[in-house]
Amino acid sequence: MKPTLVILAAGMASRYGSMKQIQSFGPSGETIMDYSIYDAIRAGFGKVVFIIREDFAEQFKSIFEPKLKGKIETDYVYQHLLSFTEGVEVPADRVKPWGTAHAVLCCKGKVNEPFAVINADDYYGKDAFEKAAAFLTTVCNDNTYALVGYELQKTLSENGSVSRGVCSADASQNLTSIVERTKIYRKDEGIVYEDETGLHALPGNCLVSMNYFCFAPGFIDLCHELFTKFLASNVNDLKSEFFIPLAANEFIQSGKGVLKVLPTSAQWFGVTYKEDAPGVQDSINKLIEAGVYPNALWG
Repeated sequence: MKPTLVILAAGMASRYGSMKQIQSFGPSGETIMDYSIYDAIRAGFGKVVFIIREDFAEQFKSIFEPKLKGKIETDYVYQHLLSFTEGVEVPADRVKPWGTAHAVLCCKGKVNEPFAVINADDYYGKDAFEKAAAFLTTVCNDNTYALVGYELQKTLSENGSVSRGVCSADASQNLTSIVERTKIYRKDEGIVYEDETGLHALPGNCLVSMNYFCFAPGFIDLCHELFTKFLASNVNDLKSEFFIPLAANEFIQSGKGVLKVLPTSAQWFGVTYKEDAPGVQDSINKLIEAGVYPNALWG
């Protein structure tokens, strides 16, 4: 059974200020997502499921359906505020979606095979998709999940600080913790993060999570169970979100299974700040010049 690629594209892109998921970066109008889908097809994924806002569906489909027709199976999931809230009264002024693990929960019934989850606006690289596809087709089961780990130095922005989940793993490459570090940036010859106690150095080769996860379908049921508990405690907090790392952490801590760290040598890039866009375009042009991608992805 071929694995499925789930793309988180329902975000409001508030910090970036526009629908960056459909911004063109490639020479033939390709989005960052196009490169991820192309890499996924090459690596052996059989289907792509887009998680989007329903009010954006027609525009979104008109962009992606013509180019993907006949190349990979597509499906769509809408992340609604009331999905899976089951009788819990959601405050009328809640606008923000419930977060990435809720988005995965919205795939219930649509995704019934091992799957990878990625962000729409991040470039992950060919190597990451090959590692994920190999894991999903040969190792992944209801007790063994994974995340693709990137070298911190390959995930920074030149235009401001970033937040990253710094991973620790044991000798068997099983994740032992993800610690969210905010305000990470280059300083002098090294990389530092800031917290309330000051500046701290981070090694450039430490592995960080860029929200590229590999799961068996049982993870969707776990998200359902945990979302019910999350709502009971957080429904009235208008900014609270139910994130994939929270659910993944619960999976590990409760002894349900292990989460492998799959290290990749890939260079990550993405649009954290508007000023990152020219650099992304430049990076894609260099990959085309190096022969990694054709000039026009979909011919």
